Amino acid sequence: MFVQTTPDADALTTDGGIVHIRAVTPQDRGQLMELYRHASPESLRMRFFVAPGDHTIAAEVDRLCRPPVPAEYGAVLGEIAGQVVGVASYERAETRSGAEFAVFVADDHRHRGVGTLLLEHLSAAARAAGLTELTGDVLPANATMLRVAADLTGHTRSRFADGVLAVGLPTGITDDALGAADTRDRAAQRAALRPLLAPRSVAVVGAGRTPGGIGHETLRSLLRYGFTGAVYAVNPHATRVYGVPAYPTLSALPEPVDLAVFAVPAPAVVDAMRDAATAGVRAVVILTSGLGEGGAAGRDAQRELVDIARTHGIRVVGPNCIGLLNTDPAVRIAATFAPVLAPHGGLAVASQSGAVGIAMLEHATRSGCGVSTFVSLGNKADVSGNDLIAYWHDDPATRAVALYLESFGNPRRFARLVRRLARSKPVLAVKAGRSSAGARAGASHTAAAAAPDTAVDTLFAQAGVIRVETLGELIDTARLVTDQPLPEGNRLGIVGNAGGVNVLAADAADAAGLRVASLSEAVRTRLNMVLPPMAGDDNPLDLGAGASPTAFADAVRTVADSGEVDALVLVVAATRANNVPAVLNAVAPVLEAHPRITVAAVVLGMPHPPATMGNQHVPVYDLPERAVRAIGHAAWYANWLREPAGTALSCPVDATVGRLAVDTALATAPGWQPYEPTAKILRSYGIPLVPTVTASTGPEAVAAANEIGYPVVLKAGDPHLVHKSDVGGVQLNLTTAGQVRAAYRKVARGTGTARPTVLVQPMARGQVELVAGVVHDRLFGSLVMVGLGGVHTDLLADRALRLTPMTDLDAGRMWRSLRAAPLLTGYRGAPPVDTAAVEDLLSRLGRLAEDLPEVAELDLNPVLAGPDGLVVVDAKLRLAPVGAEPDGTLRQLRAPG
Repeated sequence: MFVQTTPDADALTTDGGIVHIRAVTPQDRGQLMELYRHASPESLRMRFFVAPGDHTIAAEVDRLCRPPVPAEYGAVLGEIAGQVVGVASYERAETRSGAEFAVFVADDHRHRGVGTLLLEHLSAAARAAGLTELTGDVLPANATMLRVAADLTGHTRSRFADGVLAVGLPTGITDDALGAADTRDRAAQRAALRPLLAPRSVAVVGAGRTPGGIGHETLRSLLRYGFTGAVYAVNPHATRVYGVPAYPTLSALPEPVDLAVFAVPAPAVVDAMRDAATAGVRAVVILTSGLGEGGAAGRDAQRELVDIARTHGIRVVGPNCIGLLNTDPAVRIAATFAPVLAPHGGLAVASQSGAVGIAMLEHATRSGCGVSTFVSLGNKADVSGNDLIAYWHDDPATRAVALYLESFGNPRRFARLVRRLARSKPVLAVKAGRSSAGARAGASHTAAAAAPDTAVDTLFAQAGVIRVETLGELIDTARLVTDQPLPEGNRLGIVGNAGGVNVLAADAADAAGLRVASLSEAVRTRLNMVLPPMAGDDNPLDLGAGASPTAFADAVRTVADSGEVDALVLVVAATRANNVPAVLNAVAPVLEAHPRITVAAVVLGMPHPPATMGNQHVPVYDLPERAVRAIGHAAWYANWLREPAGTALSCPVDATVGRLAVDTALATAPGWQPYEPTAKILRSYGIPLVPTVTASTGPEAVAAANEIGYPVVLKAGDPHLVHKSDVGGVQLNLTTAGQVRAAYRKVARGTGTARPTVLVQPMARGQVELVAGVVHDRLFGSLVMVGLGGVHTDLLADRALRLTPMTDLDAGRMWRSLRAAPLLTGYRGAPPVDTAAVEDLLSRLGRLAEDLPEVAELDLNPVLAGPDGLVVVDAKLRLAPVGAEPDGTLRQLRAPG
């Protein structure tokens, strides 16, 4: 049995079909009654503790079918092919922060993970409603339910009383819960995608008899590449195609096939999918275009074929793709019409674009970069990059992963899965869309800083993904990280016989984050002892155009033995006075004696240079910049691996008060919030605000100033103003009642309001002005920002961002990454700022952003930080309902329609 989450949807696959998880509706009453009526007496006793009568079951179904009120109760169900197979619900308890839960699964669908999935989704819904814990009474004999709770998190608590076990399940997203979910997901993907990537039999539907057609060429590719299983053609107008027996339909084949490849016109795809479902096909690759990308009719057809596939447990790649490749000698499947098939190796490739996929295969083949699997994703109607990441995590043939992405269907799931994958294998990505044309404008500083490509950079940096600029750079780096050890530091040695090229390599090193440091006196002395008189003796090391193989070997050995470099670039320029192959052969055994040094070679002037050098498969490049950039990416990734991963944030907050304040504001006046609800939300998360009194007239402002004590600040209270100072909306250092009255009049003139609402605050001072905030992205979730604040916010754009969920180490990494970080640690004799308070503020913002995704934009600017702590002087908050957006494995549920 296996369970898996399908991409970007509330649906999960078991070997009995796809389980769709959704909210219960009143229309489900009949099926829920049948669910309980067909249950065994023992199952009903485990649920109700007694043998229930019809009245008890009817009351339970009535309870489940009420319209949901998330703050009080909610229910979700799982269905396969329209049949309800399980249900889970919660009811808020008297504690107001917790709820009682119940789960019931049909007898013939137990032990398949359905209960775990239902409870996982129920927990997400409860968490979104502000509930911190689900509790339930379980009979000691109900081992299945106890195991379900234990599977979800290592923090499940239980106590025994009155003959039952009281089980408590925290709803918070813990590392244990995410780890358990990801482990289940990876095991599921391995099983679910096996018929796709390692099928035992394949049929090409639409395989024509004429060469040049997509179906014909795909069939030909399968046969010529040497697929190890059975191959069939489906063509109602032929008995044989390319020497293979042809059948009119999939249902007419002599056996069910694991994989069907569709190369039929778009109008015929839905019928072909129905035929596949009838024939028991387990996976489908749809090469056909003109569906999801082809207008309303095509989109409708794509939705229909996906519905058919999910009902029957069929995984689908495409449509509008070029197919897939698995070079494993035990499989050797080339279900693709791509003109070039890369050699066997350790790089797994996924491309959303077919043309880019062809280019990647061609570049990999030309450079000798071996591929384990290649999948063209096309429209991503079902199988996504996230599914492949989960599959490749435990694939022994894959040593590195390369991705070309044009969109993220579920960025939060991507971030979690790829972060775990990157801990064991390098992940490289080219993400299209760096141009400013895709950037959106924001009303707040935080929103403006978190433009879409910035969010992608933030996601990749947090997850350990090596983001490259071009396809060539991707292949260059992949060649290095699949076969070379990762650098243990950023010290680069350059040894070559072309001085000018050595200099170019050294220049490229600085941009790549590498350091070309001088060698020690002792190493230079040893070099002078073994090298010819005309050779150099420092890094970069120029051996001269006519350097012999022996000189190269001696120089490389001396530098490698020194312990003063972590990586090495070998530059060999061909001349009439040297022998490049002999040089490479002489250096290779020297490098084998230093297996921990990362090495790249650059060969110039040779008509057909080798792709690699020696038994260590040192990659050979044609330009020094390409080699150095590849090493730079590898060094960045190695440094990311060395950093501790961190754990989930833990800081005391009053999430219930914050949730109630957000729900109340959304129900009455969504959008930019006035001071009172803003302050209530921030204080519930322990964010320190300067004391503030609101006033609507000049006399009220004077009274507030008298209450607070002079000197005071008077600010415009209009939440829609971003740059208050620009319109005279901030009046500082007011020391008398007369100055306060005059300041109120200035604010009125500047804002064009006769009686503006103003905020009166004591003058607060700090050593450093910071800006901090939150912005919620429709795709990526919430980002937390910190930077240099005040008037410097937009001028210097010195900012750091992190996607939620943040770890306990992210806050410190954020402020340390600022260019202005020295201002916080005691610049030019100034006392250091309380950086622990800065980290605490960022951690609380991270927790707020995670708990309250309705916080669309939050600006804290300025935040005044000093040696004794910090205080938020001004806060702007915009609230907006969270739409139907993906949220990973632990995601909020959406009612149908």
